[in-house]
Amino acid sequence: MRPLLDISKTIDAVNNRVGKATGWIILATTLISAGNALVRKIFNNSSNSLLEIQWYLFSAVFLLGAGYGLLKNTHVRIDFISAKLNDRQRNWIDAVGFLVVLAPFCLICIYLSWPMFYQGLLSSEMSQNAGGLIRWPAYALIPLGFSLLLMQVFSEFIKRLAFLQGHGPNVLSSEESKSDEQKKLEELEAQTARLLSGEK
Repeated sequence: MRPLLDISKTIDAVNNRVGKATGWIILATTLISAGNALVRKIFNNSSNSLLEIQWYLFSAVFLLGAGYGLLKNTHVRIDFISAKLNDRQRNWIDAVGFLVVLAPFCLICIYLSWPMFYQGLLSSEMSQNAGGLIRWPAYALIPLGFSLLLMQVFSEFIKRLAFLQGHGPNVLSSEESKSDEQKKLEELEAQTARLLSGEK
């Protein structure tokens, strides 16, 4: 189990870095969008390439950040059902769902999107809009994003399996699923509360 957990940690580290990088993509998208709006209002001018790069970057955030979302356990869950289950049942449902639903879905999306990306790369397909961008980088986001998600599915499956076999923590517990930032914030809040109560 230890070698598999090491692989899981490596995958988590990759998706953690990619997920944090998407924050900079969001910033870039916001600045480009604001700049384009200002140029359009002030100078009555616009650029199709600037409009298209916005949806390229917007797509990158969601596609490349999907694995990070799974890592941080932020995907939508049907809580009114899962709240009634014990930890083992919830981990079993996740493990089976990863294998039966999510992993096949990722594989299908990669399989279907790869030819589109490859053909766009070979043909250097351009946008049909005047001054538009080349299309293959946008196409590449689809298989890349689903590959990162598939890797994270494998990592999460390993963690669920480790918990069920008694070799790892329950990553579905509220404490385990908290990010480092959340834990630091809660620690600061607790320190502040202690200081305030001491002053009184």
